[in-house]
Amino acid sequence: MIRVVPAEGAILDEILSSTYDIWHEGLSRDAYARYYQGQLATAWGRAHLRRCALVDAGEVLASAKAYALDAVLDGRDVRVFGIGAVFTQPAHRGHGHAHTLIERMLDAAVSDGFDLALLFSEIGADYYTRLGFTQLPTCDLELRVREDPRRGAPATLVRFGDDRDLADLAGMCETRAAPFRFHLHRSRDLIQFAIAKKRLLAGLSASGQRGLQFFVAEEGGSAVAYIVISTRGSQWTVEEAGDRDPAGARLGAILQSLIARDPAEPRPRIIASLPINLRPPQIDIVGEYPSRDVMMIRSLTPNGVPSSPLQRDEVVCWRSDLF
Repeated sequence: MIRVVPAEGAILDEILSSTYDIWHEGLSRDAYARYYQGQLATAWGRAHLRRCALVDAGEVLASAKAYALDAVLDGRDVRVFGIGAVFTQPAHRGHGHAHTLIERMLDAAVSDGFDLALLFSEIGADYYTRLGFTQLPTCDLELRVREDPRRGAPATLVRFGDDRDLADLAGMCETRAAPFRFHLHRSRDLIQFAIAKKRLLAGLSASGQRGLQFFVAEEGGSAVAYIVISTRGSQWTVEEAGDRDPAGARLGAILQSLIARDPAEPRPRIIASLPINLRPPQIDIVGEYPSRDVMMIRSLTPNGVPSSPLQRDEVVCWRSDLF
């Protein structure tokens, strides 16, 4: 009998072995497994992340990750069921097993009180559109930091961020996201999970392959602006950022400080997904591209139905929110 079970033990090991070739991110097979286990070891991961498998007589047919999230849609709280890493075992492709798994997971999500399903597709929108999902337009921006001609750092106190800053970061996220029709509730634990995930990926990668930078601007002992950047070669990816200043000037000052650390080095290519209300005056947008990972939603209850189709500038989604 075909059924959905938790992906644990030998089942999980089989899934990790099968998915390694497409999602290894340059990690070794052992590091790839540790990367997933490290996510589960966080406070948020233990409570909100699991992996499911569709099995028949003990044989794995398909698998996916499930995330439990909270969000705001049109001014009301909604529970969001996230779906990631959908994969059909190679020997069982062509029989609709991924579709069956998704529908069974969503049936269970409705029974558990979820209002909305969310996923990020690496294969375009067509497949998931056929399963009742709707694409939310999102884009990536290429940024250039304006520099002082003398290439000096601005007079802003910038330091490494750590766990003591997480409550301040959560407050910045909520304030910045409040005007938007759809956004996740980014709690302290969720932000910690997002940063830990990127830190794990950098730490488990080969030496010098990746890095993670987490900096805050501080005033009166509190974080008043922050940025989390993944680095790989000459590219910086802004995973998330925030600023109590509506104009985002302190965030811009952090970027200027980071650039000024190495005045003789070539300037990095900086990619970010910034909400429309966060445009620091120290940056220029020099490029705009459709996001590679397509954001898609499917309503599960009347509470999860948007009052009208969601537009790009009505949604907040940080790159660290992707799963």
